[in-house]
Amino acid sequence: MKKLLKLIGISAALLMALSLFACGEAPQPEKKAEEPAKTEEAQAPVEEPKVVKAGFIYVSPVGDAGYSFAHDMGRQAVEALPFATTKFAESVPEGADSERVIRNMAREGMDIIFATSFGYMDPVMKVAKEFPDTKFMHCSGFKKGPNVNNYFGRIYQARYLTGLVAGSMTKSNEIGYVAAFPIPEVIRGINAFTVGVREVNPEAQVRVVWTKTWYDPALEKDAAKSLLDAGCDVITQHQDSPAPQEAAQEAGAYCIGYNTDMASFAPKANLTSAIWNWGPMYVKTVEAVRDGTWQGDQSTWGSLQDGVVDIAPLGAMVPDDVKSMVNAKRDELKSGKDMIFAGPVKNQAGEVVFAEGTAPDDAALLGMDWFVEGVIGTTN
Repeated sequence: MKKLLKLIGISAALLMALSLFACGEAPQPEKKAEEPAKTEEAQAPVEEPKVVKAGFIYVSPVGDAGYSFAHDMGRQAVEALPFATTKFAESVPEGADSERVIRNMAREGMDIIFATSFGYMDPVMKVAKEFPDTKFMHCSGFKKGPNVNNYFGRIYQARYLTGLVAGSMTKSNEIGYVAAFPIPEVIRGINAFTVGVREVNPEAQVRVVWTKTWYDPALEKDAAKSLLDAGCDVITQHQDSPAPQEAAQEAGAYCIGYNTDMASFAPKANLTSAIWNWGPMYVKTVEAVRDGTWQGDQSTWGSLQDGVVDIAPLGAMVPDDVKSMVNAKRDELKSGKDMIFAGPVKNQAGEVVFAEGTAPDDAALLGMDWFVEGVIGTTN
């Protein structure tokens, strides 16, 4: 019994010692020196990409299926850019009305304004002086300034190709040309077309009728009818609407369109069209505005090489040998070989203007105000 009591006493003492140890503070790890609280580095504000606001001014309705429609397709290519917004004004007459519209667009804060008709040139130059921070692009003119560029394309290359087609397809050797205004832009196209016609058919001649309007479907159609009545069996045009195409089909003649592929308006008659593709040029220009690389006092003249001008697909009525010939000439132009006006080139009076072995520079082409041999009509 004594031994049992002794064991119980020892166990109790051990339990008490353990209890006292448990109630004491457990050993603590050595404290490290406090580190200063981390602070976020100040981030530079993310600069939003510049949104370019581009305005477009058209001389005819965008639904004209021709000139303004082609420009508006280019505008839509700009609108599709993630950094650009656009607006347009259509059917804006040249002169005082255009000056008002151009000025209003500048006041609205457009970064760049595309004025797409020749007669907008002087209004653009006037408004540009009032808004030196706004950039202006004028189509088909020749004046420029610190914040004004002019631009156009070598549509005469496409005219030449369509002339090859017309000269190959005419039976009467009389080809009609419904033309807008007697300015170098239009005269140059008539001449290039005639050079193409007479290259394949030296006996053919091109009759010109002036309408003195860019867009007047009724007047354009009447002008085409007058040429058809005069014996022309192919009609082409420097006009905005497809009315001359419709007149040709109604008369059982052939026709060649302008600005856009006009085959759908005269499917039985349309041989091809000289066409514009403004999208690439407009996109490149707006990108330059955004990037800060746009410079004033410049001239841009797009060509078949860079896709600004071309011809529409040749119609099924065009023989295969003619198609092959035209496509070969097109390939030459696309390669940069432009010999359309290489001499000898004579004017209507039979006088040599560009001598053999020479070719005009761009200044001579831009100022062209005379007709080549083979054109019937006056330049006024």
